[in-house]
Amino acid sequence: MPIKIIGGSSHKGFVKKICDHLNIKETKTTSIRFSNGDNFVTVDEAVRGDDVFVIQTHVDPVHTNIMELLIYIRTLRDSSAKRITVVLPYFPYARSDKKDQPRICITAKLMADILQTAGANRVLAMEMHSPQLQGFFNIPCDHLVASPDIVKHLKKNWDLSDYVLVAGDSGASKMIESYADSLHLPVAMMDKRRIGNDEKVKIKGVIGEVKDKKCLIIDDETLSGGTLIEDAKYLLEEAGAIEVDACFVHANLGTDADEKLNNSPIKKFITTDTIPIDQHNLRDLEIVSVSDRFAEVISRIHKDESVRSLNDPA
Repeated sequence: MPIKIIGGSSHKGFVKKICDHLNIKETKTTSIRFSNGDNFVTVDEAVRGDDVFVIQTHVDPVHTNIMELLIYIRTLRDSSAKRITVVLPYFPYARSDKKDQPRICITAKLMADILQTAGANRVLAMEMHSPQLQGFFNIPCDHLVASPDIVKHLKKNWDLSDYVLVAGDSGASKMIESYADSLHLPVAMMDKRRIGNDEKVKIKGVIGEVKDKKCLIIDDETLSGGTLIEDAKYLLEEAGAIEVDACFVHANLGTDADEKLNNSPIKKFITTDTIPIDQHNLRDLEIVSVSDRFAEVISRIHKDESVRSLNDPA
């Protein structure tokens, strides 16, 4: 069956990279937002019997983009597409993955249910905060990690002598195993507690040896940058580190995050292109593209080939 790529409004540059890698043209669509806030989309090419991949990432305006995605999925289903795969470089509401307070919604599970109800047959996402989110879906879900691309970038462009990899918290400690194994670097972990819903944390200490070392903090995302900055200050002022750099997969930066991070003691930053970052002005930023690997996974899914090896360390 023919392959089709449909790009939502959230990250057109990422969609173009994928299409260029696959040497195909993006399927023509129209997306309109009326004055009352309603979304209206049309798929302007026939898709009957086709294998369609819809690409939409989690970026402001979040709910507008989610609705646009859901309407695309239902439109494709009603237009007799053979298979609909939703490609989410950054999965919406990924942080809301557990019921750790009374009377709250596990919104990531709600998102999984909504995508399936709309008509999605499959989901492809990267670094969904916790890998067990795959279990929220009753349809196949392929989960990519960013470490192969980031490790390749680090090996090629950085002198990693005297570096220690630092997990931002216990949740990130599992995530950095592939980085440590591939780069042959020691690991440390920030010991801290998150208080309430305001993104504030209390640092209790650091587990591991970082004195007189350069530290590379690795996490799945950052919002305000506040947690990264507090980690950096603690590592430098309390734990004796001589330099702190930061790597986060998803640059989900708030409006004032640039200023905070630019004025922080963090020396360099690394992120990927799962979220458009053109509107930000973060100093000493290195962007690692993961679009080629997404394109390769899309190609393998289309051909019913295994995708497991694409998460193997670089």
